[in-house]
Amino acid sequence: MLSNKKILRSYQAGLSLVELMVGLVIGLLATLVIMQVFTTFEGQKRTTTGTADAQTNGSISLFTIQRDVQMAGFGLPMFDTQNPPLKCNPTVTVDHDGVGATPQIDLFPIRITNGGAGLSDVVAVRYSTSGAASKAGMTVKIIAPGVIGSDVSVDNNLACNGTDNVDDSPGVGDVALLSAGNACAMTKVTDTNANLAADITRITLASSAGAVVGGSISCMGSWNQFEYRIVSNQLQRNDAANTPAGGTPIISDIVNMQAQYGISASPGTNQITQWVDASGATWATPSVDNRNRIKAVHIAVVARNGLLEKTDVTETCTTAKGTVNNGPCAWDDSELPTAAPVINLSADANWKRYRYRVYDTIIPIRNMIWSKNTID
Repeated sequence: MLSNKKILRSYQAGLSLVELMVGLVIGLLATLVIMQVFTTFEGQKRTTTGTADAQTNGSISLFTIQRDVQMAGFGLPMFDTQNPPLKCNPTVTVDHDGVGATPQIDLFPIRITNGGAGLSDVVAVRYSTSGAASKAGMTVKIIAPGVIGSDVSVDNNLACNGTDNVDDSPGVGDVALLSAGNACAMTKVTDTNANLAADITRITLASSAGAVVGGSISCMGSWNQFEYRIVSNQLQRNDAANTPAGGTPIISDIVNMQAQYGISASPGTNQITQWVDASGATWATPSVDNRNRIKAVHIAVVARNGLLEKTDVTETCTTAKGTVNNGPCAWDDSELPTAAPVINLSADANWKRYRYRVYDTIIPIRNMIWSKNTID
């Protein structure tokens, strides 16, 4: 006999395959949106932090160069009105370290080597780094030519340090400048401090050529040359003992440096009337009078954000005075007719895909300014 009880059937509730696929598509779309937002903001962050790094690198580079350039000419006997060193021929040189393989150094306090076509310039600064700064640049008078080897008779040699001097490089005596009017020579002190102290009326030099009675000797301590140049997108500071490739990288992502001389109308005036590139027959190798017209330098450094963008973010730039640059613009002096130096970054095929910052400043050459009464 059949039971009249109802047969209960159970049913399971869930998602169909279509519903699962729709949910998966929505989740993927949400993930794509999130990743797109993340990628955009990550790119913006990298651009912002890279630009901040470029600003830091550019300002530090300019400060470092400025600190050296301000010292240009320190140690020269600027106030020797009878035999002013800046009347000397610019080809007067000295073997500063006793090593024939390294370049010799001349008196020119600052020299710009033009890179040409908007490529980076090289700035060389020369000054004394003598520890006896109170003596650097002091002059003594030559009483009589030396009679024993390269000894020179003077009224007092207390401004000179010998080869055992501990204030400068041990084993290297002072660089000595011999001047008599426009006739000049540079040599080295080759005696010891003990011998110089034992007889203060004489100085032993590597060469006494140029020692003239009534002339002057100035012991300038350690006469040095420091060069700033751009190598492989790095600012390098080289000393005279190094080849151009052997300097010390100090700042990265510096891609260009431009420099100009600020010149006055005559050596005896200090008002800058023109900015000139270190090029051409006049300013590539300035004469004595033109050299003494240099009262300041204008230096611009270009720092780069190291992030290579996917599209072009930099175009050519034209200054107010019509200078076209393949890269950012340097500063135009609105009060003078001279245009800003040209910046050309096109040697890098991807130069348009980087962001740049230009930092520039005017640096007075103080030792040139202070000596105007002796070089007119």
